[in-house]
Amino acid sequence: MYRLNYEQFDRDNQYIGNDLGAVMKEGKTVFKTWSPLATGVYLNLYLDGEGKSRLESLPMERLDHGVWYVEILRDLDGVFYTYTFEFDHKTRHETIDIYAKACGVNGNVGAVVNFKTTNPEGWDKVKKPKCRNACDAVVYECHVRDFSADSSSGVAPEHRGKYVAFADKGTKYQGVNTCIEHLKELGITHVHLLPVEDYATVDESKPWLNQYNWGYDPKNFNCLEGSYSTDPYDPKCRIREFKQLVMALHENGIGVVMDVVYNHTYYTGESAFERSFPYYYHRIRNDGSFSNGSGCGNETASNHMMMRKFMIDSLRFWATEYKIDGFRFDLMALHDIETVNIIRDELNK
Repeated sequence: MYRLNYEQFDRDNQYIGNDLGAVMKEGKTVFKTWSPLATGVYLNLYLDGEGKSRLESLPMERLDHGVWYVEILRDLDGVFYTYTFEFDHKTRHETIDIYAKACGVNGNVGAVVNFKTTNPEGWDKVKKPKCRNACDAVVYECHVRDFSADSSSGVAPEHRGKYVAFADKGTKYQGVNTCIEHLKELGITHVHLLPVEDYATVDESKPWLNQYNWGYDPKNFNCLEGSYSTDPYDPKCRIREFKQLVMALHENGIGVVMDVVYNHTYYTGESAFERSFPYYYHRIRNDGSFSNGSGCGNETASNHMMMRKFMIDSLRFWATEYKIDGFRFDLMALHDIETVNIIRDELNK
């Protein structure tokens, strides 16, 4: 393993740009990732979200501060991708980009997406509800699947247990208001959604198995969970349908709070973080083992500058692209106080 003086390492290698991941602009697509100790990084492009139909594999160029870069002179909207990281000129690991903002089924392959094509009609016209004082918030905790999975929800069968159930209007059961109609009559100000970031333990390719999890087993922090969409194979489907959820609540004056789980990853050695840069994103004990304050096998190292940056970039993305109104942190005590204070300042902006 790498034994680093992390403070000195961060001073020498911290990257402050806001362009990690896949960025489309002016007819080209730029990929950037950060891995200062890699001896090589390769971009793999795929036609499908399962990583079966590879188009090509391209070497990436190393820039300053441990950033690796490649530019494709075409719009890759709808193309899937992964990275292969090489260490010590011999060991290679293929993985999804930790900065991927969309993914294929089960979150093993990232997707390049033009987010402007995912907005429901009227998305830009709906304003976020104002909350002048947090003490005035009346918060309703909710699991996306639980909200509408039962036939008594009054939701269309194809929408039950899905994001779009929140957009179904006039739902009733035996004359009693259900789902969003019930939320409106409760007088709540915010819906707190249990985790909707892509998580590991539900096989999105087998919806008939009737699988269930709360979602505290995070896999991809910037991608949406596909089992709550009507088509988990289409990266844009889950994005568009989650925006419909947010839009429906905002239209009724209800804010959206996301439960976020940055304190640990479901996988440890096999996680995209470890494959991208081993022993950096998680806290490591002096004996080389993973610290386990979460009880889930590991805990993330928010005090390392690029993990801190990852959290801030991720939260900024959710707040801007999806108009999220608030965040509830799972096991916030595992994050250092400085990081939490910076997050508060950034979200205030």
